[in-house]
Amino acid sequence: RVHGGTLHFALVHLPSMFSTKQLINGEMVEGLGAPIAVVDPATGELIVEIREASREQVEAAVVAAAAAGESWAATTPKDRATALLRIADWIDANAHMLAKLESLNCGKPAAAVLADELPQISDTFRYFAGACRCMSATCADEYLAGHTSFLRRDPVGVVAQIVPWNYPLQLLAWRIAPALAAGCTVVLKPSELTPLTALVLAEQLATILPPGVANIVHGFGPSVG
Repeated sequence: RVHGGTLHFALVHLPSMFSTKQLINGEMVEGLGAPIAVVDPATGELIVEIREASREQVEAAVVAAAAAGESWAATTPKDRATALLRIADWIDANAHMLAKLESLNCGKPAAAVLADELPQISDTFRYFAGACRCMSATCADEYLAGHTSFLRRDPVGVVAQIVPWNYPLQLLAWRIAPALAAGCTVVLKPSELTPLTALVLAEQLATILPPGVANIVHGFGPSVG
């Protein structure tokens, strides 16, 4: 709120499951950059301040993702699918908490998040858990005698991903699930306006995925990505 030209914040109540840390190489760490105010858009009240990642932390996340790439790409579709299904199960089990947190951070009704968004979010991970077990490769005719042409699908490596503010967790799922299913590793930045559900999910990714496979860093575009 503004009083006499000075901006004042009042801290709002947070759900019990909450994180201000970022996921880098399998570890949840505090950012080393400047603090960024995360505000309830419905009231203008301060939710929390979260430090953004430093340049060195962003580089460490990229290095970790690259180092994890070869082993994750070699992981069987069965094991990748199992990891994605574990993520989906955690989302379903914590849907009410995630809905409250998304509502607080985005200003949208918690009931709408719970009914409309969260079922799609967990289903996104389940869809790609199934898709990675049935990827096909089309064969073509023999253009040269004794040779068959076919399409081979290989991971592309590290995928950099940026999520906007309006559907933070849903758009995170649309980005991270297919990349992980394909055998790619990820460095993802949520919007600096709405990072809360991404950072809560990051804690679970740290327990489900090998170190470096998924990294989530927080901050502004010019400084973090």
